[in-house]
Amino acid sequence: MPTITLPDNTQREYEKPLTIMQVAQDIGPGLGKAAIAGYIDDELHDACELIENDTHLRIITNKDPEGVEIIRHSFAHLMGHAVKQLYPNAKMAIGPVIQDGFYYDIDTETPLTPDDLQKIESRMNELIKKDYDVIREVVSRDKAMQTFIERNEPYKQEIIGEISDNEIIKLYYHEEYTDMCRGPHVPNTRHLRHFKLTKLAGAYWRGNSDNKMLQRIYGTAWQDKKSMKQYLVQLEEAEKRDHRKLGKKQDLFHFQEEAPGMVFWHQKGWAIYKVIEEYISEKMKQHGYEEIHTPEVVDISLWKQSGHWDKFRDDMFTTSSENRDYAIKPMNCPCHVQVFNQGLKSYRELPIRLAEFGSCHRNEASGTLHGLMRARNFTQDDAHIFCTEEQIQGEVSNFITMLFEVYGDFGFDEIIIKFSTRPDKRVGSDAIWDKAESALKLAIDKNKLECELQPGEGAFYGPKIEFSLKDCIGRIWQCGTIQVDFSMPELLGASYIAEDSSKHTPVMLHRAVVGSMERFIGILIENYAGSYPVWLAPVQAVVVSITENQTEYTKKVLKILKKQGFRVEDDLRNETIGLKIRDHAMQRVPYQIILGAREEQENKVAVRTRNSDDLGSMTLEDFIQRLEGDISRLGRIDLEE
Repeated sequence: MPTITLPDNTQREYEKPLTIMQVAQDIGPGLGKAAIAGYIDDELHDACELIENDTHLRIITNKDPEGVEIIRHSFAHLMGHAVKQLYPNAKMAIGPVIQDGFYYDIDTETPLTPDDLQKIESRMNELIKKDYDVIREVVSRDKAMQTFIERNEPYKQEIIGEISDNEIIKLYYHEEYTDMCRGPHVPNTRHLRHFKLTKLAGAYWRGNSDNKMLQRIYGTAWQDKKSMKQYLVQLEEAEKRDHRKLGKKQDLFHFQEEAPGMVFWHQKGWAIYKVIEEYISEKMKQHGYEEIHTPEVVDISLWKQSGHWDKFRDDMFTTSSENRDYAIKPMNCPCHVQVFNQGLKSYRELPIRLAEFGSCHRNEASGTLHGLMRARNFTQDDAHIFCTEEQIQGEVSNFITMLFEVYGDFGFDEIIIKFSTRPDKRVGSDAIWDKAESALKLAIDKNKLECELQPGEGAFYGPKIEFSLKDCIGRIWQCGTIQVDFSMPELLGASYIAEDSSKHTPVMLHRAVVGSMERFIGILIENYAGSYPVWLAPVQAVVVSITENQTEYTKKVLKILKKQGFRVEDDLRNETIGLKIRDHAMQRVPYQIILGAREEQENKVAVRTRNSDDLGSMTLEDFIQRLEGDISRLGRIDLEE
């Protein structure tokens, strides 16, 4: 006779075992209809899970984050149901939940098209209207294998072949369609209402380019119509802001097949890059960092010694020369330890902060590449702090202070913080991890930061704090990080002489503010939709002549502005002034300086903003003062419209 304790600490006693759904129905018909799943003690289960013993129970509905995730996962199965009805010979691979939605990788006889996407979506809507029950069955490994042999699903068979004999396997039945999953899933398709299939892509099976390329169908799903509509509006806005389109339109960069995932920076894009690099470099100097530069190609033995080879070998580019094997560095940390190791260090010299704009290469699967957001070659604003255990708190706090300064200067004032703890695969003892996690948690508390716990998401060498930005349309971008590492310095032989003249191993703090420079620029392009703050704009002002008669005056004004260090161009084309103004407004140049006969005669300039505001006539000195004021505000206050 189980006694069930609810979240409000009320208790219900039952004469016999019953399911989560039956408890929800007993509490009230409204909850019974809304229930999707439930937590039995601390474990999430399907609504059909039988409760046999005394327990704490929390019912999950679509108002809970877990409920929304279950809905999305169930939509992946529903999509599989529709696909198999429309394309019976399709082979189903995996269909996980992702941020804001889901996808399914499918092996099809012929490539799917946007028309197919519409057909699948229509069939899913037809299936939803049937309001059928989703049935769960817990089965043996042998029965699961036999089920998918009969259904001719080779990818499912491969997955089952890797499952241990004692692992629980669950099959979920959508009428005639069968899928396999850990669950939980919705008990009935009445919970599946608000969705849209968004795009098609290619993806290698298991992310390995040696395997077959599958069709990936992406979709989004939400708990209600309002949330769905808001997301689709955001998606439409994001499409307009796509950094790849704006990069081409504004002549910032390009990619090409001869160097997949490697950026070709054009002059204007490189101008933005250099402004950011110089800004961060100066900020690091102010906070006591020494800027260094290390090799990009390093003997594999170093990566084996650091532990990276076992963890990242599949993501490394390698090369050989004179019977030696090398790796092109995927990260900078082992090389920074080599710099620290040169010469005997005293405790009096600590902390030592080594920073580098380090060019890294990672062999990302081609199907995952996404412009600047995910590239094979990228540069990190990387730094490593070598310190004593007693200095950890101060160094983490100093880093957090600098990070918030930088994000504010780029116009980001909403920061999401997450604390990631030890993963299953890691180096170092539990005692070391206890110390590292305690040190970071104390720093979080001392800085009074609100953060979300991410169990098991730490780096293989240490726990970390992650800092994510929220952009102007509400998207979250993880950028900054700081990690406490007690293991790698010891693995690579780092040491210092302590006050008692004994040798100690320093603590190593891995930290980055923007992370990948390329990705951060992509974020800025999309956040500002190409209308950058004046300090970042690749062209801050363009000097435009109305007629050929103002050519010399235009050149004179241009020369003065360039001498002052501003990024300016002239436009002496033999075109109408209206066409010129429109062209530069389309390029989102912050200021246009219009020079006609009157401006030349009065030795003044007429100024327009990129939003077509006419600021009237002013002296060049007044305009320079205005421009300097805009630049000094960085991204904290955008151009005065």
